Amino acid sequence: MDNIILKEKVKIEDMIYEVRGKQVMLDSDLAKLYHVETKVFMQSVKRNIDRFPSNFMFQLTKSEFISLRSQIVTSNGSGGRRYNPYVFTEQGIAMLASVLRSKIAINTSIKIINTFVMMRKYISNSLIEQRYINNLVLEHEERLKVVESTFSSFKEKNNHLFFEGQIYDSYSLLIDIFNKAKKEIIIIDNYIDKNILDILSKLDKNIIIITNKYNNGDYNKYKVQYSNVKLVVNNSFHDRFIIIDKKILYHCGSSFKDLGNKCFEITKIEEKDILVSLLNKIKLL
Repeated sequence: MDNIILKEKVKIEDMIYEVRGKQVMLDSDLAKLYHVETKVFMQSVKRNIDRFPSNFMFQLTKSEFISLRSQIVTSNGSGGRRYNPYVFTEQGIAMLASVLRSKIAINTSIKIINTFVMMRKYISNSLIEQRYINNLVLEHEERLKVVESTFSSFKEKNNHLFFEGQIYDSYSLLIDIFNKAKKEIIIIDNYIDKNILDILSKLDKNIIIITNKYNNGDYNKYKVQYSNVKLVVNNSFHDRFIIIDKKILYHCGSSFKDLGNKCFEITKIEEKDILVSLLNKIKLL
């Protein structure tokens, strides 16, 4: 960027401020760049005041000047002024070349306007880049939401409530639970019949059924053909449980032979101490 640098090493872009949503320069800074005193500079402007409407030049209020002074690092000679300074927009600076008419004024005005143009491009590019970054962030957030939603849909529910008549759904869940097993399934249920044995016959797993009576006609027929189910008699249980590979525990509110006949729930029990206690009770640890 072609910059005019003052003795204080201040560049033109450092003299441009934002006031009332516009990029402007102080009269005192412009006077320095044009190599004239601020008083002489403003006299020339006021002699041609018709050329400087409010969108070309305006006077700062007291509060605006106080606020602006806090942004100014180097002294610009505005201390001790009797009036609040005037500021010039880019259009006003372009008009100065026709008012001051010196060669220095023309060259200086061109360089200042070029600075305004370069700053405008920089701001525009920054806004485009920021907008691009914002869009990327929004797109990334949307993708995260989709991923989270997808994983949530895959996340297993711990509680499954079934109402009367949901026979297929309840047996479907039971089969899904059995299919989680890699080696072993332990079933605790006092009532075992053909329905549950039909399902177990299709599973290539070691299965232990703990029930309260051995005299079971369906099981006697089953063991003639299949060897994957072992029946153990234990009269100390009322509720029904499924234990998968001695690691996962489910509680069922209905006997497996009656699934879907009445409202019931199948619940996955996360507390490992309950699983350990249950395994100790049936002496399978």
